[in-house]
Amino acid sequence: MHVGVLQVRLSIPGAHSLKDKRRVVKSILARLRDRHEVAAAEVDDLDTWNRAHLGIAFVSRDKRHADSHLAKVLEGLHREREAVVLESELELL
Repeated sequence: MHVGVLQVRLSIPGAHSLKDKRRVVKSILARLRDRHEVAAAEVDDLDTWNRAHLGIAFVSRDKRHADSHLAKVLEGLHREREAVVLESELELL
């Protein structure tokens, strides 16, 4: 069993309050879970209204599959309209 963990820091330029940020983050997390079948949550920067730190995990029998799956997740995040990827880190366990 292999676990891929992707950490992504996002900027949310259109957010002007925590309410705006949470709406965007909630929408992104729901899309990630639905489209990519991953576990995803906001893990840091909870009280910062224009930034988010997401943790995304995927379990697979094959290390390459976990790596390529999370690479597709990251590609999708780069296409988000309401958020900008600032940095990302992918780790395979």
